[in-house]
Amino acid sequence: MKTFEEFTYERPNMEEEKNKFNVLLDDLTGAQSAEEATNAVEAINAFRQRLSTLFELVFIRASIDTNDAFYQKERDFTDEMEPEITAMDTAFYKELIKSPYRDQLEKQWGTQLFHIADFQIREFSPEVIGLLQKENKLMSEYSKLVASAEVEFEGKTYTLAQLEPFMQDTDRNRRRQAVEASTGFFEENAAKSDDIYDQLVKVRHKIATTLGYKNFVELGYIRMQRFDYNPDMVAVFRRQVRDTIVPIASKLYKKQTERIGVDALKFHDENFLFESGNATPKGSSAWIIQNGIKMYEELSEETKAFFHYMLDRNLMDLEAKKGKEAGGYCTYLEAYQSPFIFANFNGTSGDIDVLTHEAGHAFQDYSSRDIGVPEYLYPTHEAAEIHSMSMEFFTWPWMELFFKEDTDKYKYAHLSEGLTSIPYAVAVDEFQHLIYENPEWTPDERKQAWRKLEQTYLPHRDYDGNAYLEAGAFWQRQGHIYEDPFYYIDYTLAQICAFQFWKRSRENQKDAWDDYVNLSKLGGSKSFLELVETANLRSPFEEGTVESVVGTIEDWLDSVDDKAL
Repeated sequence: MKTFEEFTYERPNMEEEKNKFNVLLDDLTGAQSAEEATNAVEAINAFRQRLSTLFELVFIRASIDTNDAFYQKERDFTDEMEPEITAMDTAFYKELIKSPYRDQLEKQWGTQLFHIADFQIREFSPEVIGLLQKENKLMSEYSKLVASAEVEFEGKTYTLAQLEPFMQDTDRNRRRQAVEASTGFFEENAAKSDDIYDQLVKVRHKIATTLGYKNFVELGYIRMQRFDYNPDMVAVFRRQVRDTIVPIASKLYKKQTERIGVDALKFHDENFLFESGNATPKGSSAWIIQNGIKMYEELSEETKAFFHYMLDRNLMDLEAKKGKEAGGYCTYLEAYQSPFIFANFNGTSGDIDVLTHEAGHAFQDYSSRDIGVPEYLYPTHEAAEIHSMSMEFFTWPWMELFFKEDTDKYKYAHLSEGLTSIPYAVAVDEFQHLIYENPEWTPDERKQAWRKLEQTYLPHRDYDGNAYLEAGAFWQRQGHIYEDPFYYIDYTLAQICAFQFWKRSRENQKDAWDDYVNLSKLGGSKSFLELVETANLRSPFEEGTVESVVGTIEDWLDSVDDKAL
């Protein structure tokens, strides 16, 4: 058994790799039977999994330490080479869908693989390789910019993640100063952020039009593999959020204002939920992991085996440190059948959210690791977020391990923030539709559009005179907008599904958990709405689903004496 530190990386010679790939592709093209075609596909998959693993190792190690010169150089190399990988994938997909043995291949691996192949073909052409390389470089430039943040606060230097606990301090003035310090970094780099995004919008529009699309919205949906829903359905969902969830969120913010004892809720108050302080873990990172072992051992046999698999192989890097990229993620190293969790523990309740959220992703990867098709290792993003968000709720019975006397606080905050986060995420989605429908907009026009959306979806928000934020620049700190266009709505669609698992687990934990495990094992072998149906959940797009789900949440929150927490 190898640990993550023993996973090996050596830069691949891409000319040699392309030659190897072409030989394998010729085997598929020249297959004389279904068996030969199957063998050729499996050989190509093994080839692709090896290269994918090398690229993911670079990504992980470069994000853990942005000051590591070797892996930063390798990241530049993989950014440059990724379109070459896409070109090989596309060549494979073209041969796959026109194989004379397609019927037999579909029976073996399902139709979803062929849907994915079709969409991949539609999102790529050799003509756009240079543009894709530029897009990758710009995305990396943004992530490195944010990771470079070293913010002075109270005489010490902090990363953005390390500043977050101060934003939840019981001292209101300290919260305000921490928010101003964090915002100050983005304000100082606003021109850089605007320039990077302006270039990204233009290069993405150019990629889309070169491929024959009207704008990047069309291409963005294809990239996201949205097989069974479209922008019109998403717009209807956003309307339901605006009409149903925004008023509930406004009510929750009003209750928060009264609960924390302020005359008016300012932006620097939003993350401060209780007058006596937010719920926080009652121990160190090592202590959290030890309690995590107990939690996952008791939740189920499946999670017990999974969590020890992660620990035994050192597949988690959790603590915030200088030079480390911001945020959290889970990725997968195919050649080692190993998920990897990246996070920035900072002493807030978010540490536990990461332990459950990213572990939900990792559990799905682990559960579907033997599925045999690289395309099925991950579902599409909105389906993948069901695993992570639902795991947050399935672990509720063990929250006392981490929060002790603050457990009720945590649960109230967790559920209410799950609800109040939806309007913001929907605003991010609508913003991106507007941006890519109007690629000629100036940075100022983009900011004006964001400010208008805030007034629609976040009518409570008061920036307390901060000129940078009041000008509509808050979105510059949302990495998904730069690095994962159109991703953010996926969190809201998944949240509606996760809320259903929360409700069902309270009614019949066994049935809900069995459906969750089955969903995890399916990986990406079905489309989003097919997976939702298989898990016995209602589609978020179905009329009445949003209202029925959030109604249950609102009733639970109303039943809690929040001022006593």
